[in-house]
Amino acid sequence: MTLTAHVPTPNASRYLQQLCKHWSHKFETEFDPQSGVIAFPMGPIRMAAQEEALVVTIDPTADADVAVFKKVVAEHLDRFAFREAPLAFDWK
Repeated sequence: MTLTAHVPTPNASRYLQQLCKHWSHKFETEFDPQSGVIAFPMGPIRMAAQEEALVVTIDPTADADVAVFKKVVAEHLDRFAFREAPLAFDWK
């Protein structure tokens, strides 16, 4: 089950890079200003920066607690987006 959220923000590239750098000391990450992937234990996190939104996709593992996974991603992004937080996540 893949879940995607379009998170409205004009700072998508900045938040994408900050989150990838933040988790790069614990998990394998790949990123550039437009996209990023984090090999998170509960499943991969993929992000894409658009002009007015950050598109966040999670692909939970079979044993992952999806509610916790979504919460962890949202809380971490909100820390970097403290001027805009809480960000709106429309998981689908």
